[in-house]
Amino acid sequence: MKEKEKEQKQIIFLSALLFLATFILAGLDYRFSWFQVPSLITWCASFIFLASYLLYAEVLRENNHLFRIIDVQDQQNVISTGLYGIVRHPMYLATLGLFLSIPLILGSLLAFLVMLLYLPIINQRIKGEEAFLEKNLEGYQEYKNQVTTKIIPFLW
Repeated sequence: MKEKEKEQKQIIFLSALLFLATFILAGLDYRFSWFQVPSLITWCASFIFLASYLLYAEVLRENNHLFRIIDVQDQQNVISTGLYGIVRHPMYLATLGLFLSIPLILGSLLAFLVMLLYLPIINQRIKGEEAFLEKNLEGYQEYKNQVTTKIIPFLW
């Protein structure tokens, strides 16, 4: 909750609340056997989770200015190579894979449907982050013009 802007604090809070609700709902779904997720979907979700985790590790390797809050650090510059040459926000791509796969790994279709609410939340986060970076990070606007995909190539 070290975010400076009120809207970003709300986004972090909603994300945490959504994450907690997803785990609670997954537990209840398991306990009361509301829905059964086929094992093939669970295995596919596990693969997506591992791939997303590796993607996240690569993002950490490529961007040594990665920070939990939206800010510009001293001597930070725009990274436009590697994953950042394909999508502007590869970390959010990784978190989407992680967060959306967890409910399916836990075998809960209901929790997965609730976790889909993460999509508009992360979209708001990106809007705020990009507005901040355009204003405070030299070269970011040119980078946006060069790399037009925010998260998922050909889709978003």
